[in-house]
Amino acid sequence: MAFIDPRDRGGPAQPMLIARKLKKHFPVKGARGKFVQAVDGVSFTVRKGETLGIVGESGCGKSTLARLLLHLIVPDDGELVFDGDAVGSKIAVNALRRQVQMVFQDSHSSLNPRMPVRDSVAFGPFVQGRKKAEARDIARAILGKVGLDADLFGPRYPHELSGGQKQRINIARALATDPRMVILDEPVSALDKSVEAQVLNLLRTLKRQLNLTYVFISHDLNVVRYISDRVLVMYLGRIIELGPGGAIFERPQHPYTTALLASRPSMDPARRIEEPPIVGDPPNPIDPPSGCRFRTRCPFAEAVCEKVAPPLGEWLGVNSHIAACHILDPASGHSKATQA
Repeated sequence: MAFIDPRDRGGPAQPMLIARKLKKHFPVKGARGKFVQAVDGVSFTVRKGETLGIVGESGCGKSTLARLLLHLIVPDDGELVFDGDAVGSKIAVNALRRQVQMVFQDSHSSLNPRMPVRDSVAFGPFVQGRKKAEARDIARAILGKVGLDADLFGPRYPHELSGGQKQRINIARALATDPRMVILDEPVSALDKSVEAQVLNLLRTLKRQLNLTYVFISHDLNVVRYISDRVLVMYLGRIIELGPGGAIFERPQHPYTTALLASRPSMDPARRIEEPPIVGDPPNPIDPPSGCRFRTRCPFAEAVCEKVAPPLGEWLGVNSHIAACHILDPASGHSKATQA
């Protein structure tokens, strides 16, 4: 029998999180009227119990989006709906943060250097009203779940831990408040490969044991493929492709996604990459290109790509695979557009 969380108000079919047209533009210091368009009208859903992977080049807006989901940064526009309740009106931001936690990339700076591990993990339950002894009992149990002996590691300070151990502590801190959803922002990018594999397997195990929902952000495509159920591809502040993980990696629809996948190093010496699959740097997010934002680097760009921004398409269900490209729209006028 499937575990039913008593906090689940809308049932398993209701999305855990809905983001509608989220927007965040940062003003440029010393340049009046100029803004960095970090996130520009992003909409998607996160289903209960899934892992949604978010990928894209550095600077595409992934980390800003993660912070918007937790209201660590206040969006300029748009709406967040958590389990059917609009954030800010029907559910307060503080109430959202009791059910959604975040694990950051830099495991060292996330920990208080003057606080022993057991107190760092116990701090969340303590500030949420648990007594100190009870909070420490929770910390002990959670440390065990992330593979650390509470008696051995509990009294230690962050400088006495390895990178992998610190990240396990940060995962324990996030789980100590009993969240329903965890946002993981590049959680394994600073770890070497053997430790990375251990932490990824730990995350998958914890998801099953604790009935969690993940939003997993990474630039490492192999990591995203391993852990994600669905994948969202971002470019210059916008979503350009969204679909099941297998479909994205085996049948990419957007030229940018195709180029990203082609840039992965091959383990076969006979299949070495001789030419870069994508050239040039991303455009300036202060003044992005008109129409399709990828057109300045796309080998298939035509006049319509400069004039009209391609729509992402309509999400029709679990197996939907959509992309924002004129080639996919028979009515777009692009010479390579798929004919109906």
